[in-house]
Amino acid sequence: MNNSLKNKPSARDLMEYHAEAMFTHDRSGRLHLVNEPWPGSDPAPRFFLGRTTGGKNVWRFRHDVPDQLVKQLESWCAEEAAVVDFQDRPKHEKDYWNLLQGKKMTMGPCFSIENETREPSVDVQRITPENVRQLAREGFEWLADEISYAQPCIAVVQEGRAVSVCRSVRIGTKAHEAGLETLEEFRGRGYAAAASAGWAAAVREFGCTPLYSTSSDNLSSQRVAGKMGLSFYGVNFSIY
Repeated sequence: MNNSLKNKPSARDLMEYHAEAMFTHDRSGRLHLVNEPWPGSDPAPRFFLGRTTGGKNVWRFRHDVPDQLVKQLESWCAEEAAVVDFQDRPKHEKDYWNLLQGKKMTMGPCFSIENETREPSVDVQRITPENVRQLAREGFEWLADEISYAQPCIAVVQEGRAVSVCRSVRIGTKAHEAGLETLEEFRGRGYAAAASAGWAAAVREFGCTPLYSTSSDNLSSQRVAGKMGLSFYGVNFSIY
């Protein structure tokens, strides 16, 4: 068997990487905070469910969810089927919501950026603390506050300034999650896909897997995933 195929993470592996990058965990595997790389983080969701295309799912609970509720939630999680379409709702969505007396719910598709993803179609440049003020003017000034934390950060640069930026907004030991922004007047030109491809290559240099996830209603991010031919491995679902 080809070594690259043999060592390729499964859909469940990727969902485990995703959960580890997205949230901080204690020694018992319970969630505490959203794993933002910069100072100051919000509480993690009370419940996280990662359904995968392979049918082997991943679930997590925040540290303050009682054990009695955890047992019931786990029994429902074990009944969730493999996902085929990222708009498919969880079988026990209403049960989860009612048991936890949820206040907010989020859901969205998860993708991995494979090694075979095509190279950036335009030149990209790394943004660092040293060049951020020069490159981030006229639209990305806010990057200066987080650039030391959100690395790697890769940009498509036009006329000396960044117009599309992809950076690490969640960082785990095995994977990074992409955060992607393109200035409105430069959208629809393939720049987001180019920045994402450049970022993915930089993440691999760190020995990590580049991941990309978004929400079910973020059609622009889903279009980027389609243009890049990303590999769909599952759907995340969280209740707060």
